[in-house]
Amino acid sequence: MANEKIPYKIYLEESEMPKQWYNVRADMKKKPAPLLNPSTGKPVTAEELSRVFCEELVKQELDDTSAYIDIPEEIREFYKMYRPSPVVRAYCLEKQLDTPAKIYYKFEGNNTSGSHKLNSAIAQAYYAKQQGLKGVTTETGAGQWGTALSMACSYFGLDCQVYMVKCSYEQKPFRREVMRTYGASITPSPSETTGVGRKILEEFPDTKGSLGCAISEAVEAASAQEGYRYVLGSVLSQVLLHQTVIGLEAKTALEKYGVKPDIIIGCAGGGSNLGGLISPFMGEKLRGEADYRFIAVEPASCPSLTRGKYVYDFCDTGKVCPLQKMYTLGSSFMPSANHAGGLRYHGMSSVLSELYDQGLMEAVSVEQTSVFAAAQQFARVEGILPAPESSHAIRVAIDEALRCKETGEEKNILFGLTGTGYFDMYAYAAFNDGKMGDYIPTDEEIAVSLGRIPNIGD
Repeated sequence: MANEKIPYKIYLEESEMPKQWYNVRADMKKKPAPLLNPSTGKPVTAEELSRVFCEELVKQELDDTSAYIDIPEEIREFYKMYRPSPVVRAYCLEKQLDTPAKIYYKFEGNNTSGSHKLNSAIAQAYYAKQQGLKGVTTETGAGQWGTALSMACSYFGLDCQVYMVKCSYEQKPFRREVMRTYGASITPSPSETTGVGRKILEEFPDTKGSLGCAISEAVEAASAQEGYRYVLGSVLSQVLLHQTVIGLEAKTALEKYGVKPDIIIGCAGGGSNLGGLISPFMGEKLRGEADYRFIAVEPASCPSLTRGKYVYDFCDTGKVCPLQKMYTLGSSFMPSANHAGGLRYHGMSSVLSELYDQGLMEAVSVEQTSVFAAAQQFARVEGILPAPESSHAIRVAIDEALRCKETGEEKNILFGLTGTGYFDMYAYAAFNDGKMGDYIPTDEEIAVSLGRIPNIGD
């Protein structure tokens, strides 16, 4: 079918949906460094992690040898409500750019939560229900993870408590109302409801919050309630594992038409979308079966890969979580209250950090005004209003396509469209009114937070 005209949307049959998640760590010769207990400086044990996370999720977190992990049937049945999701050929964008490149995107916004986050939310809620828990706590930045988790918890009859980064809480009132509609309780973070929240507010009284702050509060809240555990939407390996349904479906769909992507692009905050999209392709690269160029795109306002350090750091601002070796700006880094939303985390997945450190993928940072310019351009020709996070990938996909126009190269470009931006209209209004600016932290600002990184591990 290699010469057959590729349709606008490539759909898989239900029978072609993945029955297993792919664990890229199994194919990594040098594994990501283990999580460390900050008190002892030693790798955390399953028992220690089980005090915070669901038991089955702890097993997945610590498993770096099993290449494939079965997706429980009940989760696969839920997936069928919105999966398989399509791979779309961006013919109209190609035409407007007048590029010889062929552009494809994996669209994850075709479910009620509006993003890819539901892929992991339903899995984590399932394991919480199987363990007999009453409920879960979590954080959310842009609100997409909180929305997805509230849906998943409603499906399984679990209580859902969400700590939402304060700037997003204020910028996205309708996003929080969707969560409330599904039964979740929402608290703007940092708050006065937890000890760690009060401590952060004492040190940063005017802060609009960060994912690091919200994580700390959610973990404390889970620990203080019997029958509750903490779940999260990115960063940890268990989340990247669940999101590999994205890459597995994309790979199968493109192979049906004989298409091999040359460049694969994803937005990068904590790493869930990017890791999920690239993992199956990265596995081929690690095994020496094929080669690809991978590009992680992060906001210039929170550039952990491009300006951070690869060291052990706390995963949260309150320093109640384990230490993870990752590219980080320091757990005390407070990003500006801009519209990068879910990409404003101070660190990066340990899996992606290790792959980046080995030179197996690239990273670039982009300013938010150029991101929204790309979002607007995409919306006008492709008919989808993209989420600000996804638009970081769109920006670089357009840049790469224009580079192909200059060189005459006919490359295949694949990027992840993580979700829709219909709850981000305040951000679009700021851009359309010419009131949006770009904030890039200075070297001095980053140096302050990097100077607070603990001297633990190698």
